[in-house]
Amino acid sequence: EAFSYTVAHDLRGPLDAVQGMVYILEALEREKHEVDRREILEQLQQATRNMTLLIDDLLNLSRASTTMVKREPVRLTDLAWQIAGDLKRSDPGRPVEFRIEQVPEVEADGGLMRVALDNLIRNAWKYTSKHEHACIEFGAVRKRGETIFYVRDDGAGFDPKLNDQLFQPFHRLHSRSEFAGTGIGLATVQRILERHGGRIWAEGAVEKGATFWFTVKSGVAAVA
Repeated sequence: EAFSYTVAHDLRGPLDAVQGMVYILEALEREKHEVDRREILEQLQQATRNMTLLIDDLLNLSRASTTMVKREPVRLTDLAWQIAGDLKRSDPGRPVEFRIEQVPEVEADGGLMRVALDNLIRNAWKYTSKHEHACIEFGAVRKRGETIFYVRDDGAGFDPKLNDQLFQPFHRLHSRSEFAGTGIGLATVQRILERHGGRIWAEGAVEKGATFWFTVKSGVAAVA
């Protein structure tokens, strides 16, 4: 039901925008309004980028649910540094401090774990974007014989009363005008971790940041 709604509504929005802007461009072409044309072209590019992002997220969600899990040693610390490097290169002027610990390897699907960790760290990057300075952490703790990993930030956070809605697909706790996104990323992360026999949960408060905790069970058969 949620998937059908997204295809009908969220994808239809950018398509309608593209169609409308093409109509305007045709009118501007006849009247030779070059400045207006450039502005419309920029809006057109943004609409197609939004559509591409949504399609990519839908594909990741599908992959997280259907791809066969192939376990191998995965260095989550290395993945975290790679993702942090990509983010810094995307906006080198942002004053964001990354604190990434050396954590134990896990036996997991490297591609799926990259998608999961990328979503968590990119979320931290996004939700700290309105703060002058930011700190994003990745590490692990041992509790009751279990390794628990975490991604923590000091950004916008969320209302803890809405905690149970965090991992619902296509559900957003912040409006699109505040933070861009599709509302699919955390649902994808949860599905990937479930297929590795793990779990994910979160702690946070409004404007006091958020911490996402997760586990990965080595050697546990993937769930359907």
